[in-house]
Amino acid sequence: MIRRSIVLGVLALGFALFATAVWYTTRSTPATESAEVPTELQLALIRPYSPILGPEEAPVTIVEFFDPACEACRAFYPIVEDIMAEHGESVRVVLRYTPFHGEGSEIAIRVLEAARMQGNFEAVLEALMEEQPRWAAHGDMRPDLILQVAVSAGLDPEAAQAQMLAPQTTGLLNQERTDIETVGVRQTPTFFVNGRPVDPFGEAELRALVAEEVASES
Repeated sequence: MIRRSIVLGVLALGFALFATAVWYTTRSTPATESAEVPTELQLALIRPYSPILGPEEAPVTIVEFFDPACEACRAFYPIVEDIMAEHGESVRVVLRYTPFHGEGSEIAIRVLEAARMQGNFEAVLEALMEEQPRWAAHGDMRPDLILQVAVSAGLDPEAAQAQMLAPQTTGLLNQERTDIETVGVRQTPTFFVNGRPVDPFGEAELRALVAEEVASES
């Protein structure tokens, strides 16, 4: 009965988010701006609440604007992990939520925030990335499966119901939307390394820029 009520609640949330999500869906394809982010926009790259993977005091920061429903973000997930492993204590990753792929993206972000409140963010993130083809297959979005995947990774579903709809979660999403506009992000994933955009976009370019910044900090 609890599981059924949770699924119904998630679906209701999805309908409530539909109008906002449609607006973002139309913005997921243009190319990333190539110019380096001006100094006055640096504050929009990282917020105090932004999830951090890796050492918090690392000298090199990769900021990734990512969408949990984005196939390219899933493809880059192990690449980013490998970069972190290669450079050890020198690199951290700051994640910024970018709900470009409709209601499923926003529900997944709310689930991730619930997981963060419960101290289980990385496990739930990994599960959502691994199982993304189930709930976010191209042309067949299944937001009703998102919470199911998260629960399998240890999320408390009863607590998550309130956490997903908490004012602080909604406020966070609103700030993310503002920062997306300020920075000029137009696709996911979009990477910045110590404030420098990865342009042209690609795995080799990301690795090279990180290595350059690590060397400059040595």
